[in-house]
Amino acid sequence: MARSPALTGILFAIGGTLIFSVNDVSIKFLSGGYALHQVILIRALVAMTFILVVIGQSPRGFGHLATSRPGAHLARVCIVMVSNLTYFTGLAALPLADAVAVAYVSPIVITLLSIIFLGEKVGPRRWAAVIMGMLGVIVMLRPGAGVIQPAALLVLISAVLYASGNLLARHMGDTESAMTLSFYVQAGFIIVSLSMGLWVGDGHLATDDKLGAFLFRPWIWPPLADWPVFLATGLSVGIGGMMVTQAYRTTEAGLIAPFEYVGMPLAIFWGLMVFGTFPDAVSWVGIALICGSGLYVIWRETVRRREGDAA
Repeated sequence: MARSPALTGILFAIGGTLIFSVNDVSIKFLSGGYALHQVILIRALVAMTFILVVIGQSPRGFGHLATSRPGAHLARVCIVMVSNLTYFTGLAALPLADAVAVAYVSPIVITLLSIIFLGEKVGPRRWAAVIMGMLGVIVMLRPGAGVIQPAALLVLISAVLYASGNLLARHMGDTESAMTLSFYVQAGFIIVSLSMGLWVGDGHLATDDKLGAFLFRPWIWPPLADWPVFLATGLSVGIGGMMVTQAYRTTEAGLIAPFEYVGMPLAIFWGLMVFGTFPDAVSWVGIALICGSGLYVIWRETVRRREGDAA
């Protein structure tokens, strides 16, 4: 039996989020010794290598690079770049739990923007699933009272831009493949990061505070032990980013958005494996809400398709 387009999009979203989670862990690991723009440049070069290999092996080959919508690509590249900059800048100044809690507003934003700009219909039951997942995030992360501060606003801006970039991918999906969309994003990262390196890569703008060092510390040649981490972040962005892009360009944004909540249980997993932290009982309640919301949306989509096939 052929797999439904909706289920395929959901699987791409889940798989892409699983793979993409490696990016945050890798950048957090590297942020103590490297400038952000150096990390982003190496990450983009690794991701671009993977994308070019995939494009070269595809039936259309490098024909994927041809586009009739350069303006839309430029807009999406700018959105994604600013989203990354604001997220990692805010993350440097916020506790991880607060930053992630704010960032996971994006699925709610995606649902709202998909109604306003794409005309997608989101029923009350799917709304309930999204809200339940958001409640799970709040319960699991329990953001502190000081969350509304400038750094948190940067993360909130990142969440809105992230949602906007995914909706733009949905809008462009009728003419642009996931490979095309991913190629131009990574090309933008390479150009901007390389330009930043040529301008401030000598460290002349670096300051003693944590944020100033992260943004402007001088570039260094990575030791051999750090290259696997750079490789991991580049491949996670190349593979995971392409999968999530494919999900949003082929499937309703309001359906895909709740499945990005699988990133929250992944945060628990990486916390245990890398940092030795383990969730308490309250956190497990949040995980149950998040997973329950995703499973409910899958069940509702299955029922809806069966009813449609029977009609």
